[in-house]
Amino acid sequence: MKDIKQEEVEGIEENKETANNNLEATLDEIEETDENFKDLEEKLAEKTAEYEDVFSQFQRLQADFSNYKKRVEKEKGEIYLYANEKIASDLLNIIDNLERAIQSQTDIDEDNSLLEGINLVYKQLIDTLTKHGVEEIEALGKPFDMNLHYAVMQEETNGEANCVIDILQKGYKINDRVLRPAMVKVSR
Repeated sequence: MKDIKQEEVEGIEENKETANNNLEATLDEIEETDENFKDLEEKLAEKTAEYEDVFSQFQRLQADFSNYKKRVEKEKGEIYLYANEKIASDLLNIIDNLERAIQSQTDIDEDNSLLEGINLVYKQLIDTLTKHGVEEIEALGKPFDMNLHYAVMQEETNGEANCVIDILQKGYKINDRVLRPAMVKVSR
């Protein structure tokens, strides 16, 4: 009986030693797993930071592209609106000369077929320019506006001060942009 108890005690001792070894191995594995977990957490944090950086770059690039598209569309619209600006500006001198010719002939003879022909050409030219967005700047009797008028003379009057009292050369605008300011005489 003593031998049986001795064997049982030895078996228990062996089991205890095996359990201790298994416990130590398990603890070592847990430490390794903790270290691996910490490494994985660090790698995840790095990758997350990289992702956020790339994502913010993508968002900035997308915003830049969107702004570029809007700017190009606006420029295309302005090009379309103001494409005729140069030729219209050149035609204004022709209009001025036609007006002078009409004025000089009106003073001499009102019943002249040449005058009628010049009038028709003048009206046709004005209509064509109007169709393409060119319109005369209304100035006579209006308050002086330095954006629309170019004052070359001032004259004392009994009326309201700083008002356009005479137009020396008509002004024109194309789609709300001044093509040529009106050359005017202003009251003091």
